[in-house]
Amino acid sequence: MERQPDSRRRQVQAPDGLIASRAKTMGSHCSQDDDSQSGEIQIYSCPSLPEDILCYIHSLMPMRDASQAACVSRAFLHSWRSHPNLDFSKTTLGLNKKPYGNDEIAIDFSSKVDHILRKHSAIGAKKLKIHIWLQIAVTPGIEELTLALPWKAKYNFSYSLLSNGCGDSIRCLHLVSCSFHPVSELGWLRSLTRLHLSHVSIKGGELWSLLSTSLALEQLEIMYCGGIVCLKVPCMLQRLSHLKVYECSRLRVIDCEAPNISSFSFTGETLQMKNLYMSFSGAVLYTRAELPSSMPNLETATVHSRSEIANTPMLHSKYVHLKNLSIDLATVTFPPTYDYFSLASFFDACPSLETFLLDVSQRRMEHFSILEDPSDLRQMREQHHHKLKSVKILGFTSSKSLIELTCHVAENLTSLERLTLEAHQSSFRCYLPDHNCSKCSPLPIDVLMEAQRALFAISAYVEPRVPSTVKLDIVEPCRRCHASELTCLG
Repeated sequence: MERQPDSRRRQVQAPDGLIASRAKTMGSHCSQDDDSQSGEIQIYSCPSLPEDILCYIHSLMPMRDASQAACVSRAFLHSWRSHPNLDFSKTTLGLNKKPYGNDEIAIDFSSKVDHILRKHSAIGAKKLKIHIWLQIAVTPGIEELTLALPWKAKYNFSYSLLSNGCGDSIRCLHLVSCSFHPVSELGWLRSLTRLHLSHVSIKGGELWSLLSTSLALEQLEIMYCGGIVCLKVPCMLQRLSHLKVYECSRLRVIDCEAPNISSFSFTGETLQMKNLYMSFSGAVLYTRAELPSSMPNLETATVHSRSEIANTPMLHSKYVHLKNLSIDLATVTFPPTYDYFSLASFFDACPSLETFLLDVSQRRMEHFSILEDPSDLRQMREQHHHKLKSVKILGFTSSKSLIELTCHVAENLTSLERLTLEAHQSSFRCYLPDHNCSKCSPLPIDVLMEAQRALFAISAYVEPRVPSTVKLDIVEPCRRCHASELTCLG
């Protein structure tokens, strides 16, 4: 008599063309593998396809299907032990429909994951995703690691798991709802290109330790990380182009020195932020165009940029409470296409501004000089500012757009009391007690030449426009220490 099939079993077509019996659910995860003597699982081996093709087909299956296929085919069982995508969740392990409590689920989950990881050869693994709280093991060769935990989970992802070469292959690290405390002493994430942190308990110094040893990083996204007060991104991250900071409630300072940022976005619960420091290429445009709506109570801002690809726009958005603004554009040479005159937009945007500092010190001034084109200067609509008292421009040059900005300040800011124009200075100066030197450090002859051109431009174009009520301070390079060079310049 022909035996009727058990209700818990069904006939399936194995990829090698044979009929095999398979368990109805993945509850065992082939936990007995090929060591099993049970009659419940029968495995046949007669592959008609090359092993590399079978492995490729197997790698395309979702993990649950891949595990079930391994229960009916020795070829798939072999490739299962090097399956590249390990995605552990209650659903993939068949725990989502069982009437477990949280503790029982965690124990069962940990047991099943531990068994699969122990059986896995660690060869060929590219992605490891874990969606529940457990202690995990990370093996060399993994390229993408995602740890997504319940929102209220209290799990400490130990950075030591990524040390001793285990983290060398990781290209993408995505952590959600855990604690993470990296230290540079435990090694580098040499291949890391994408780092995403969401609801992660981490401090600014710990993040700095991680970033300073992740030199291949290209994308950094930080979301809901309330432990970060100061975000510092080191200059060594030459490949970092994408930076996103979202809803980090305690964040007060963003200091990004990465030189090649092309995409920066920032939103957050920053209504109470009063002091801000930002440093990245394009920071001036971003500060003017994007930040006013999210930081209405800002009182002091320092913005550092080594390059701007667009001029500062005239917009209706304002910093109503901003009192002190510093813009630092000091670099070897600032892009000559940038229009310094467009910075006047900040005067209109900051009705409470009291002090304005602009540093344009450069090793080479490549902007168009007013001495080469002394035609009429551009003018902007009148801005009768009633609170701005002090304007200081460092590294002053003969750039025509800078002269136009300075003339606008002198003629239109009616509350102005002091205007300081300082030509390029030595790094160490004999007349400053803190510098502790008897002679100023040398200045290149071309820098001194441009300083002289700047002084001439001030005399010809700025001084005649300065009201008698404004004190004009002009600071030139030290004549005593640079006497020989200045003599050569005539």
